Amino acid sequence: MSIRLEDALNHPTLAAADPVIRAAARAAAQAQLRWIHSSEIIDIAPLLAGGELLLTGGEALALASEERRINYVRQLAERGIAAVAIETGDALPSLPSSMVAAAEAAGLPLIELRRVVPFVGVMQSINSMLVSDSVSQLRRADEASHAMAVELAHGGSLDRILAVLAGITHSEVTLTSTTGATLASAAPGNAEAAGADSSAVGPQEQARLIRIEVPIRGILAAQLLLRVPSGEDENLARTAGNRSVDILALALLQRMSPGLKEVAGAALLRAIDSGSQAWRLQQLASAAGIPAAAPLVALVVRSDMLQQLRASVEQLLSRGAQPCATYVDNAELLAVAVLSGDSPRESRLALLAGLRALPALAGTLVAVGPLADGISDAPWSLSETRLTLELAGAPGRPQTGSSGQCPVIDSEAFAVERLAVGSLDSDQRRNFVRQQLGAVLDHDAQRNSRLLGTLATWLDSGCNTAQAARELHVERQSMHQRLQRIFELCGGDPRGTGRLAALHLAARLARLD
Repeated sequence: MSIRLEDALNHPTLAAADPVIRAAARAAAQAQLRWIHSSEIIDIAPLLAGGELLLTGGEALALASEERRINYVRQLAERGIAAVAIETGDALPSLPSSMVAAAEAAGLPLIELRRVVPFVGVMQSINSMLVSDSVSQLRRADEASHAMAVELAHGGSLDRILAVLAGITHSEVTLTSTTGATLASAAPGNAEAAGADSSAVGPQEQARLIRIEVPIRGILAAQLLLRVPSGEDENLARTAGNRSVDILALALLQRMSPGLKEVAGAALLRAIDSGSQAWRLQQLASAAGIPAAAPLVALVVRSDMLQQLRASVEQLLSRGAQPCATYVDNAELLAVAVLSGDSPRESRLALLAGLRALPALAGTLVAVGPLADGISDAPWSLSETRLTLELAGAPGRPQTGSSGQCPVIDSEAFAVERLAVGSLDSDQRRNFVRQQLGAVLDHDAQRNSRLLGTLATWLDSGCNTAQAARELHVERQSMHQRLQRIFELCGGDPRGTGRLAALHLAARLARLD
């Protein structure tokens, strides 16, 4: 017997929190639980599998913007969790009306916990019940997986394979491509339901939609949709759907083998990464549909959630109708993107803007390399991109990206540092910095001041004192006083002299060490 949300709310450990349903009460009455989880992380949605009751103390939400709170609700609803319960109190006196409205619109039960309870105790008590309940679901899910494997071994169509899953879960099942096109579908009790219209289903309160990603060789290839009617076991459908992913991936691989361009594109990135000879790169580029002499840039994406981000990056790269190739190696996505031959620099700027518009994911960093004149220079662009990532992580570097935006680093912003690292060893760099800024460094060390940072900000702003003051959050008069002291230590105002460039270079190199 499945454990429902209302059972959890009535359990003594959670009932002590005096819970009140503030949004989507109809959905709450039908919601089934797979697990209870607690987290204060706002970007928790990608880490959830669906069917969870999420408990949160609300402190992070109290500090978040209204837009971020609404996105929090929408992302949890899209992930398919059963409900979210938020503790109100000193930090968050009440649930914001914008969150309540967003939850109601998304059909996500939103619960207010009006008293403090130990979340650990709640999870231990109720999750132990859920573990016992899941044993029979795992057994039936394994039966479904085995039956689907048998159907696959006998050459059954995707529709017949899905029909097995539909029959055991009593759900309407659809397999779609990453673009949303229906690849196969089946309805419960009808093994011949090929081509069934999954849109012909009752309203939201009549069925629960479960979404499960189906990757092939680490690449998101399809999405499995299970529409579970009211009264059926959602947890069984979710468990059986997850157990069927490998079988569906194998079935798709047999019927939809990757084309020559995709295979050649992956081989090309591996060759670029290993620094293969130019003739080999040109050979693979031709097979991947990339003109050997076309201007291009390399990209490196490092993320703890690469699968959630990869599809968005690939769609962005292909949006401009320019050839591209990608390859995933562990937690790193490598790519080369051909730029418009008429205006490659403008095309590169447009690519940077598009990447920065992608949603931010925890543990993600993107770097765009310098412009390469052709595929033969791609290894250089890729190595400079990786170097940029390392330089951006140096202590004292400013944070890249803003809240809600993907952090993207432009290698051109690190051209000076890349040149210095490639031309000078660490001792030479330190000696140069010492020659130009020794007095400033000593002053900071002795008086715990921040004159070096002030100088670097002022130089980066083009010697714009007002702008530098705003960036450092100091009064203009204080900024003038700091600069006067810096000039005294450096031998005078460097503006209008050849020393200005040397000081700027030294200030940037100081960040590397």
